[in-house]
This record gives sequence, structure tokens and C-alpha cells, in this order.
Amino acid sequence: MHDWDHDPANPRNWPLAKKWITATIVSLYTLVTPLASAIMAPGLPDLAIKFGITDSTVLALTLSIFVLSYAIGPLFAAPLSEVYGRVWVLHLGNLFFLAFNLGCALSPNTASLIVFRFLAGLAGSAPTACGSGVISDLFLERERASAMALYSIGPMIGPAIGPIMGGFIAESVGVLYVFYVIAAISGAAAIIGIPLMKETYAPVIRLRLYDMALDPEKIAEGHPVLTAHHMDKWAYLWVNLKRPAILLTRSFICFILSLYMALMYGIYFLLFTTFPDLFANTYHFSIGIGGLAYIGIGFGFVVATVFGAKLSDKIYIYLTARNGGRGNPEMRVPVLIFGSLFVPVGLLWYGWSAQAEAHFMMPIIGTSIFGFGILTCFLPIQLYLVDTFTYAASATAAASTFRSFLGFAFPLFGQQMFATLGYGGGNTLLAAFAIIIGIPFPVWIYFAGERIRAKSSLAR
Repeated sequence: MHDWDHDPANPRNWPLAKKWITATIVSLYTLVTPLASAIMAPGLPDLAIKFGITDSTVLALTLSIFVLSYAIGPLFAAPLSEVYGRVWVLHLGNLFFLAFNLGCALSPNTASLIVFRFLAGLAGSAPTACGSGVISDLFLERERASAMALYSIGPMIGPAIGPIMGGFIAESVGVLYVFYVIAAISGAAAIIGIPLMKETYAPVIRLRLYDMALDPEKIAEGHPVLTAHHMDKWAYLWVNLKRPAILLTRSFICFILSLYMALMYGIYFLLFTTFPDLFANTYHFSIGIGGLAYIGIGFGFVVATVFGAKLSDKIYIYLTARNGGRGNPEMRVPVLIFGSLFVPVGLLWYGWSAQAEAHFMMPIIGTSIFGFGILTCFLPIQLYLVDTFTYAASATAAASTFRSFLGFAFPLFGQQMFATLGYGGGNTLLAAFAIIIGIPFPVWIYFAGERIRAKSSLAR
């Protein structure tokens, strides 16, 4: 019998340099697409003048329609990566994303811009859908945290860097030029990624190796699950496409962790809607300088990437050693509990310092604390899902769909909430939600998670 665990073709046995090149390319793809989500935000007033948009909801839709389609895409991209492999789902997603951003740049009117933004979000969701699966393919549980941190920073820091770039681009050459910049970055990522990135999904690699052996019986014997789709391709594809929805609705752990992740992502995008108003009207920043207000949250993400990954690895290795060398997903949860404490602190700091019109650095420090908290939470949630579920890409796709829907929905009611409650009251309400969901549930999962997973047919 063939020993796959020690086969050099197994991605987990690849040289360390090859693993990190692959993880870095996936992280680059995953940075480019969220960059596009908010890059046009500072230039929305210019866009309204250019296309004669008078309805504020239509103007907001040009920005947020991307996040809506970004939510739908993973439901298709992740299962497809578990049928046809990760690599070409990632490459094709990136190339279509490039094309649709050129469409945005050349749009003659509002309707065509909204259509191309929707299509760009759909194509751009592929790295978010498949990336955590690639990390799972490459690294063992005890090695995974640093790679997952590198991958996780893209979806978070992209929307923070985007407006910094977008503010200066919109101010100097016009708002539609931001899409040429995104297309150029996407093209650069493709030039690096297509030649260097190799397939990482083990079942697909094994199927290809058996195919090269030209022995149908050996193929069927070696991987009956994957070869089944040759007999009834559409039925097999449908089974895979349903999987993220099944995981989200039938696994309570997947649902509650995805809900907490989605709540934080929704709050994160909600803060974005308050930044232009706060820093332009209260602190009198220009469009370009206003974009720099996003540096605070980006700084929090960078610190969390370095600190959170090291802390996660150390705690996991320590608890595994205490457990006789046997690791389990619950060993990711202590870092989640730690990160959950910073989220409400950051929100309260930001909200009340903005309400008091304190020095502009005070709300920016609040966003740094919030940024540190949410990325320190995102990392163990992603790791828990990848460690727990056999189909890692489908599990994280379910979570990313949920979070993108709230990222789309929260900004739609944000302005009204802050107009009614003020910055202090509005952020206090959000902090209360973060405490109610973010504190008790991780503690409960730490103590009860193993027992619940044992009852689930969806877990490993």
C-alpha cells in the first residue's frame, strides 16, 4: 500500500521554502481583493458629482455591493476547490477580478459601475474561500498559526489600506483611477502566482498521480470519493456546493464562531462609515489626510498578526504537551478569549473619545485596540474551523459568507444609529453585543467543544 504520509508529493512534506512561497502567494491574493472593497470610499463625493448620483442609498450601494457579492462567492468557490483543486480556482478568480475592475474603471454610468462592482466581488472572493484550505493542506496543526496569521491579515488590513490609497488617488487623478490601480496589483499578483504556485489539495494531487499511472482500477481504489464525480459530475458537484450551508446550519459550533466573526466584521465596516464624517467634520481633515485615519486600525492588525500567531502557537504546543502530545481544536480557544477582551475596550475608547471631540489621536488609538482585538479573535476562530472540519475550505467559506453579509448590512443602518445615539452611545451598544456573544461562548466552547464535536458527523 502506498504511504501518502511520507510521499514527497504530499504538500505537508514539501520543503519549508516551497510551503511559505505558496502561503505568501495565497496571502497576496487575499490582500488584493479586500483592498478593492473600500478603496473608493474617500472618493464617493467625487463619484456622486461625476455620475450625477443624488440618492445617498445608491451612492452607498456602489461601495457595498462588492461586499454583498463577496459574501456569495465563497459558497461556490470553496466547494469547487474541493472538487477541482485550489490552484485554478484561485488563479481564475484573480484574473476575472482583474478584468471586472477594468470594467469598473471604464464604466460610463452608475448602473454599469454597480454591475461590475458586483462581478468583481464575486470573482474576488475566491482567495477568501480557498485560502484557509491551502494553509490546512500545507501545515500540521502545531505549525499552522503563523501561516494562518499571514493569510488572515489580508481580509482585515485590505479595507484599512484601501481608503489610505484611495483618498490620495481620488484627490489627485480622480476616483475611477483607483480601479486601474487595483487591476495593476492584481496583474502583478498573477505574474508571481501563476508560475510559482502549485496544487496543494491532497485528494486532487493523488487523483492526478493515479491518472498518470493509467490504471482505472487503481484510481477507483486509491480515491473512490473523488473519482465518483466522473460517474455523475453534476450530482457530485451539487453535494459539494451544499456543504458550506450544511456546515453553517447543522453545526452549532461552526454557527456560533461564524456569528461572532460576522458581528466583529460588521462592526469593523460600520466604523468605516463613521470615519469620513468624524475626521472631515469634527477634525477638519482633507480627503487625502482623512484616509490616514485608517492607519490606527491597520497598526492594530499588524501587532495582532505577530503577537497573536506566536501566542497561539505557544499555547497550543503547551496544552498539547500537557495532554500527552494529543492536540485538539479547543486548544485554540484561550487566545480567542484573550482577544475578545480587547474588542469592547477598543469600541468604548473610540466612541467616547470621538463623542468628547478629544485630540484626533484618541479615537485612532481606540481603533488600534479594536483592530488588535478582532484579528486576535479571527485567527483562533479560523484555526478552530480548519482543525475541526474535514472540508476546511467549506467551513471557512461558511464563516466568510456570514461575515461578509454583515459587512454589507451593518453600514446601511450605521449612520441612522450614530445620528440617534451619538458616537459614544452607538459604540457602547456595539460593545455590549461584543461582550454578550464574545465572552460566554468561547468559554463554553473551551469546556464543552470536544463533547459536541464527538456527536457531529461533520467534524474530523
